[in-house]
Amino acid sequence: MKAVVATKDKSIAIVQKELRPLRHGEAKVKMEYCGVCHTDLHVKNADFGDVTGVTLGHEGIGIVTEIGEGVTSLNKGDRVSIAWMFESCGCCEYCLTGRETLCRDVKNAGYTVDGAMAEEAIVAVDYAIKVPENLDPAAASSITCAGVTTYKSVKVSEIKPGQWIGVFGVGGLGNLAVQYAKNVFNAKVIAFDISDEKLNFAKSLGADAVVNSLNEDPVAKAKEVTNDLGLDAVVITAVSKTPFNQAIDVVKAGARVVAVGLPVDKMDLDIPRLVLDGIQVVGSLVGTREDLKEAFQFAADGKVVPKVTKRPIEDVNDIFEEMEQGKVTGRMVIDFTS
Repeated sequence: MKAVVATKDKSIAIVQKELRPLRHGEAKVKMEYCGVCHTDLHVKNADFGDVTGVTLGHEGIGIVTEIGEGVTSLNKGDRVSIAWMFESCGCCEYCLTGRETLCRDVKNAGYTVDGAMAEEAIVAVDYAIKVPENLDPAAASSITCAGVTTYKSVKVSEIKPGQWIGVFGVGGLGNLAVQYAKNVFNAKVIAFDISDEKLNFAKSLGADAVVNSLNEDPVAKAKEVTNDLGLDAVVITAVSKTPFNQAIDVVKAGARVVAVGLPVDKMDLDIPRLVLDGIQVVGSLVGTREDLKEAFQFAADGKVVPKVTKRPIEDVNDIFEEMEQGKVTGRMVIDFTS
């Protein structure tokens, strides 16, 4: 089968690869689509360590073609997800308290185990979520990571209906954060980016206000739309340091700042302001299996519509280059069906 793997020179290659035999509790999946996430870029660049030879991809959607021993929850022909959280231990304090994404022994698809950017893949059945029948599988690929990550982050922000939430970065994650915040949590949304194209996209998705941080003062705009109070919460999906620092400045006292993007930098935190204004800075890592079920259903109900562009596997190097240059609006999806 064709597979996209990480290489020693911090690049990627399309290779011929053979799947290992199925283990107890696993299934083989014929891939239909796999989204390309900015985390794949980090893996390619060895930002989290060298994983040469690993098949990339954790936004996979496909059809079950073979069932391993001990599997009772899936059948051949089921359409399922292959997500970042390939498998957790199931018995630690995090797994037992609804925080399985924090499991210290978690296995991650496309990073510590082979992922979904291939013509076939293996999934741990207990972590495969069925895709609703009325949800387009290409769109579902975006929900599998970008969607559930932003849905969870808006949840973590504790935003209430009618309150103001800021979304920094309107790329593959941010555009979905705008939609979940607006259409599921009934919040007012202000989108921040440095691309007018992406901000216009945010407007089309229902953002109440937009700010190009290159040309406009984010703090002044946040005060303008909130009658000088500041935002109630912020979700940062951007992958550079500057928006993380700006996010602290645009919120009001008692607000929550939720970090989602993964720049390889450190934030500059004004500690007196954090303490005196009771501002909380919280990290949010993807979502649990239950979060993914919910995120899928909201998309199936039409509350969230991912913008996806289907591309052949042969375009994968071009896609990574476009991502690095910030040229991608929405999500690029490898199409294995054509």
